[in-house]
Amino acid sequence: MRALRFRNITTTPDDPVDQWGVEGILAAIDRGSLPHWRRIAGAVRSNPWGPIAADLEQALTLGNDAGAVATLERALAHARQAAEAAARAEVRRRLQELVDRSGLTAAQFAQRLGTSASRMSTYLSGKVVPSAAVLVRSETVCKTAALEHGNHSRTDR
Repeated sequence: MRALRFRNITTTPDDPVDQWGVEGILAAIDRGSLPHWRRIAGAVRSNPWGPIAADLEQALTLGNDAGAVATLERALAHARQAAEAAARAEVRRRLQELVDRSGLTAAQFAQRLGTSASRMSTYLSGKVVPSAAVLVRSETVCKTAALEHGNHSRTDR
């Protein structure tokens, strides 16, 4: 197996992927091998919408190696799906924490939030992600309810 070499750029395949740019990623797609593709996929996993992911998207439109292109397209999609799932789980966790800190039942919290108990249940189960506005209102409901219950320390967490 020949070592990968970049042409027309000052960086090398030994440099971090964030220094490769579109041209380096494209070279890795078309002339690289599994270790190079793994480095790209790893860099994208750490920031699925960041500059490396953007460079990869551009390089994928130009790549000639159909197998490598398909593999890296799947890696990018998987990284984004995993990040999305983690974000959804974090929103669910934060909302559950607000309900717990409020001292209210989920149904009481939902009523004060201006939604139904069943909608609140979908938020708390993670089936539905509430809007940013609902999260902001949830913080207010939590603080107000905790103060009403005399649990000042609950709002300080």
